[in-house]
Amino acid sequence: MNDKNHIKERIRKVLIKHPEGLHIHQITMLVGVHRHTVTKYIHELIGAGVIYQREVGPIKLCFLKESFTEVVRKKEILEKLKKRLAK
Repeated sequence: MNDKNHIKERIRKVLIKHPEGLHIHQITMLVGVHRHTVTKYIHELIGAGVIYQREVGPIKLCFLKESFTEVVRKKEILEKLKKRLAK
């Protein structure tokens, strides 16, 4: 996986763990990448329909779209079932 996709995946994982939404500074701290880099990839993920932003006062909170979250949950469940069946 190239670095670009790796960072996007880390951003998605952070937002999966925080369904209440996070602002860019929080995402930056959790992902461990510069704020400008996180902002760039968040805008790409918004364009891809994976993330949406909501303004709450002066802050923009980032959330995963529910359809994407549901797909991820289904994949996780399938992977767990495959591991159990493989035993």
